[in-house]
Amino acid sequence: MTTTEAKTTESTEPSEKAIPTSNAIIVTDVAASKVAELIGQEEEEGLFLRVSVRPGGCSGLSYEMFFDGEKADDDIITDQAGIQVAVDPASAPYLVGATLDYKDGLQGAGFAINNPNVTKSCGCGNSFS
Repeated sequence: MTTTEAKTTESTEPSEKAIPTSNAIIVTDVAASKVAELIGQEEEEGLFLRVSVRPGGCSGLSYEMFFDGEKADDDIITDQAGIQVAVDPASAPYLVGATLDYKDGLQGAGFAINNPNVTKSCGCGNSFS
């Protein structure tokens, strides 16, 4: 699986309180099923989904999702619906409360992140701030 940018939806500004990062992103059952299917097609054992936030795009930040086989000591790892999801500590505050979903319909198929922390997104829907 290659790097994927996901669509965002706008919501309210994040709180300035300490942000719990233990559930940095929630993966729906549909998305987890699709991730498990895609991991099963890979020829490598021990893969998991890594979700990150990186600088880039017209609004300042973009999502990055890929299969990884190496965990860092400070990664936040969760087991969700049969898959493992890793988030690095720098990305976690941006993803708290966000949901990763997978849609397959007439308008196309793909992963989408619904993130209540987004204050604005660009017209293309691939970056946010």
